[in-house]
Amino acid sequence: MTAKTPQPGDLEPIETASRDELQALQLQRLRWSLQHAYDNVPHYKASFDAAGVHPSDLKTLADLAKFPFTTKQDLRANYPFGLFAVPREKMARIHASSGTTGKPTVVGYTLQDIDNWANLVARSIRAAGGRAGDLVHVAYGYGLFTGGLGAHYGAERLGCTVVPMSGGQTEKQVQLITDFKPDIIMVTPSYMQVLIEEFTRQGLDAKASSLKVGIFGAEPWTEAMRREIEAGAGIDAVDIYGLSEVMGPGVASECIESKDGPVIWEDHFYPEIIDPDTGEVLPDGSEGELVFTSLTKEAMPVIRYRTRDLTRLLPPTSRSMRRIGKIVGRSDDMLIIRGVNLFPTQVEELVLQEKGLGGQYQLVVTRNGHLDELLIRCELALGATDDGIAKRLSERIKNLIGVTATVNVEPNNSIERTLVGKARRVVDQRKQR
Repeated sequence: MTAKTPQPGDLEPIETASRDELQALQLQRLRWSLQHAYDNVPHYKASFDAAGVHPSDLKTLADLAKFPFTTKQDLRANYPFGLFAVPREKMARIHASSGTTGKPTVVGYTLQDIDNWANLVARSIRAAGGRAGDLVHVAYGYGLFTGGLGAHYGAERLGCTVVPMSGGQTEKQVQLITDFKPDIIMVTPSYMQVLIEEFTRQGLDAKASSLKVGIFGAEPWTEAMRREIEAGAGIDAVDIYGLSEVMGPGVASECIESKDGPVIWEDHFYPEIIDPDTGEVLPDGSEGELVFTSLTKEAMPVIRYRTRDLTRLLPPTSRSMRRIGKIVGRSDDMLIIRGVNLFPTQVEELVLQEKGLGGQYQLVVTRNGHLDELLIRCELALGATDDGIAKRLSERIKNLIGVTATVNVEPNNSIERTLVGKARRVVDQRKQR
């Protein structure tokens, strides 16, 4: 397998610009975005006024810290169209989240927004090694979820041929990969594990497929999962990052030549890392909550949107723009089990170190009286047997994470897979009592 390393002529000038050039562009665009939001979105006018700030107060990039945050609760409070900065009739498209924890969060796009989005996903695919003429198998869900259409438009913009498979129909996914021979697959990492399992179930070797690159996003994943997928499928596994509230996939993406964290496309999104408890802006390299301000969005600008993703801002390497480290968890998905902070990714690391287990797992939290109980469901890999895995994994979780957990090792394919490929990693039944 030979990675397609981008050549200088493949890159846009901004991808190799100096920091001074980039920051000058950011300041110009940030001033526009703040004024656009203030003038056209009642929520932002009210929140800026309440905080005693005005768009004209932004003299430097650091002045952004004076402005109030936007949260998912703000999006839901303004459901459905209250955060739109242009009339609904000027919208070209509307997307929405799944709404599993309440009303869906609704986002809108003008034609210019969609054009920018397609360009940024094309840039992301190119950074991952894709080129015009490549065949791209898109297994992200289509519909209100931004993954499928976001990947689709970006691949077409790059000049690729797209197979719009969407999620589900795992057996057919493998058939089409085998028959159509795509170069690239775009899918959630947990569903890629399912596809690798399906290759094995059909008596096929996923490493012998035509796939060269996998562009994986929509959920946190670890370096251990990257190694497992690359070994199981014989591909380069590249991380793409995005969220619907900010745009969709393509807010940041890894470069195939370095694979050292997604590069934030800072000409369109201004990142900050904050202390999730105090809101204080932290210096680059510090771990905290990722916050984004859009710089070019017309339909729905977002100002200091709290993503709840916990990560770090890293210095530029393959491009002139900063990177984000692996998402270590979410500030609102962190579990506290008997006083111990726990993120699902910590368990994932240990699960993937067990050769007899597949990559799927689920944390089920219950309360027995006043005490929390943690059950970890895992699956056997195809053809594997439980040779003391449950006891061994339970002991490692206790020793390395500090949490007492019951581990159930179940037959392969016992844990539910979702149609869009997003794994439901946590079932917190304490909230249901």
